[in-house]
Amino acid sequence: MHQNKNKKLNHIPVLLKEVISVLEPKNNDTYLDLTAGYGGHCNAVLNFTHNPGGAALVDRDDEAIKFIQEKYGKSKALIIHNDFLTASKDLLKSSYQFDLILADLGVSSLHFNEARRGFSLLRDGPLDMRMDQNQVLTAEKVINTYSREELFNILKEYGEEPKARLIVDTIINNRPINSTLQLADLIAKKFGYSRIHPATKTFQAIRIEVNNELNLLSDSLDLWLKLLSIGGRIAIISFHSLEDRIVKNFFKEHSSSKYEAELSLVNKHPITAGPQEIVNNPRARSAKLRAAVKIKT
Repeated sequence: MHQNKNKKLNHIPVLLKEVISVLEPKNNDTYLDLTAGYGGHCNAVLNFTHNPGGAALVDRDDEAIKFIQEKYGKSKALIIHNDFLTASKDLLKSSYQFDLILADLGVSSLHFNEARRGFSLLRDGPLDMRMDQNQVLTAEKVINTYSREELFNILKEYGEEPKARLIVDTIINNRPINSTLQLADLIAKKFGYSRIHPATKTFQAIRIEVNNELNLLSDSLDLWLKLLSIGGRIAIISFHSLEDRIVKNFFKEHSSSKYEAELSLVNKHPITAGPQEIVNNPRARSAKLRAAVKIKT
């Protein structure tokens, strides 16, 4: 158990300094972390707010929630084990408002590092990819039971994969596929290796489908705006163009009208990681941070 705890503490939050810079946390601010994970961003924010009792920490992953409960359970923080859409709906029903809201939409590096979770195309594990281990849909069901057309649409839309049709043919012709490396190797043998693994976009697309990531984000943004106090700040970190586009368009829609605007953008262009952070934490390479201030209801 001690080793496991240490491993979780080694999780590196992306764009940490930048998140603190755009959120500007102050003493006694209330804080909603919609993807609390292993507490990297949360711990830094609470060091400024000194108000754990005014924090709500959300995650749908069993292991992350256990870690959060061990770390913050005695601090009177509200800990919510659910996806961020359901959690946001429940918080709104209870009339919560927050000065600071953060959503880090990335998959934890710990998930990629643990083969049994099925996120990594470099480590052999079951085709799982579930953020919430209690849900029924897994990557194995997507790969082995979805129709040719369903798989094509997922790879084309969620993976933006130009070779979607050929990859789907490869999958269909080799079913059943039972492990992450089996899937990754099938695609690699078909298309050859390059600087980026040829199965990268396929894995992204399947993960998005399994976890309903884009729909959850689209359906949540309006709720987050309602949960944000006047003068409050919201920051969202995305890791691929599909997520960033959704966030960018939402912020633009709610900030562009001169008289009706509800948001003022903190940054017009996404903030990205510097060279040193990318060296220390390669997954930060694709991270994009957007932030806004709520100026009216």
